[in-house]
Amino acid sequence: MITIEEARQLYQAADPAHDFAHVLRVLRLAERIGAAEGADLEMLRAAALLHDVARAEERAGGPCHAHAGAERAREILRGADPARIDAVAEAIASHRFRSGPAPASLEARILSDADRLDAMGAIGIARAYATAGTLGQALWPEMSIRELASALEEGNNLAGEHTPVHEWLLKLSRLQATLYTATAQRIGRERHAFMEMFFRRLEQEVMGADGG
Repeated sequence: MITIEEARQLYQAADPAHDFAHVLRVLRLAERIGAAEGADLEMLRAAALLHDVARAEERAGGPCHAHAGAERAREILRGADPARIDAVAEAIASHRFRSGPAPASLEARILSDADRLDAMGAIGIARAYATAGTLGQALWPEMSIRELASALEEGNNLAGEHTPVHEWLLKLSRLQATLYTATAQRIGRERHAFMEMFFRRLEQEVMGADGG
């Protein structure tokens, strides 16, 4: 439905955490999960390649990239089987962690899983810190993880401060529980465990200790 090189041209203005390298990682994960789960791989590849096509516009103040990306995918894929275009668009519209609708088809659930897995593990942490650097955020908040978690649970936004540790508590730590397919859940368990270990170790080093 669309080739990698055709899709690459659509991501020239992407930010470091959502660039075409991210798209290719999501594609590889989607193919891996899709092969194990019996998905329509052609449709899944198209959805993976186009899932963030409207991300740059959202960063510039535009609408939700999932919904806008679904409409752009319909235009880009015009001429293909309308039913398959609809399925790709629906998968893109429902892939986002922070907003609905929930993915309904197998391919939509796999795209959602692949996108969330790329926000987990070592690559998820790397992306969180890449974004933090772009936005000028601190490496660590001025409190422990436990203190920050307690403050966030009480609804204290801490004067709008945001760090990768906030991102861990507010999003990354919650991703494992949102994965749909058995294949993604197996991958997610290992990636989640790595993130837990990383932030524990990072806190020790921030406090002047080590892993001993």
